[in-house]
Amino acid sequence: MSEAAVERVVAEYLSHLGVERGLAENTLASYRRDLRRYAAFLVDRGLTDPAAITEADVTAFAAALRTGDEEHPPLGTSSVARTIVAVRGFHKFCLREQIVGNDVSSAVRPPRPASRLPKALPLEDVEALLVAAGEPGTALALRDRALLEVLYGTGARISEAVGLDVDDVDLDQSSVLLTGKGSKQRIVPLGSFARDALEAYLMKARPHLTAATGSGPAMFLNARGGRLSRQSAWTVLTKAARRAGLTGDVSPHTLRHSFATHLLDGGADVRVVQELLGHASVTTTQIYTLVTIDKLRETYAASHPRALG
Repeated sequence: MSEAAVERVVAEYLSHLGVERGLAENTLASYRRDLRRYAAFLVDRGLTDPAAITEADVTAFAAALRTGDEEHPPLGTSSVARTIVAVRGFHKFCLREQIVGNDVSSAVRPPRPASRLPKALPLEDVEALLVAAGEPGTALALRDRALLEVLYGTGARISEAVGLDVDDVDLDQSSVLLTGKGSKQRIVPLGSFARDALEAYLMKARPHLTAATGSGPAMFLNARGGRLSRQSAWTVLTKAARRAGLTGDVSPHTLRHSFATHLLDGGADVRVVQELLGHASVTTTQIYTLVTIDKLRETYAASHPRALG
């Protein structure tokens, strides 16, 4: 093959992506940039024939992306992963077009981004948020306070909270029936604050919201008497966070994270938290223990006489 064989096959693959696959121009530009860098890397190693490329060459390219060179800064995990996906696509194309006899990139996996620890609000921020949700005491404010108390008090997903019906809540037993992913149901205890907020909403606010439409099954209603949507519930939280003066992103999942983290900080067993959250595997729940361990480590470093050298 000629000296420019690798570059030529890269150009053919990019043409395939643009014409036959119809990739968007921005995506195509990203592929073009990544694969041209790959082709230049190969040529610098004396590899001009695609059939001469080995798995070791692909692995070396992935390592070079992380370290950078005189022309390129080191790439982060997500950028390396994106580039390796482009390279793997190129090698699959070469195999499909019978340019090579095997796919040398198949065993080179894109790096996984580091797990991001859930962000939990400090207890004082949660309390400020819940107080702000109940201002100024209107029917909708009572609903908003009850909604956020349920989210934080039960660890419910936003879809589970807005999907609640009145019959799913047992105030006498202080419990709520949540329907999670795959229609799996679980009973979660209601704390006194969430129970009281729900009772106030049911007695003083919900009857006003159902006046125009009659009494339906939904627990949380919008101003027209219909079931509150996820988008509207998100807006409720956003407005309350703003009134409470909280900075940063505060989402319904933030309250779920805070519920789990505060339970573990208080000494709850991880398997109990797993049941409360409705996680199928305890492995999913264990990410919250990392947050708690970090807090324990900080306390240890600040308090133990021989923690620091």
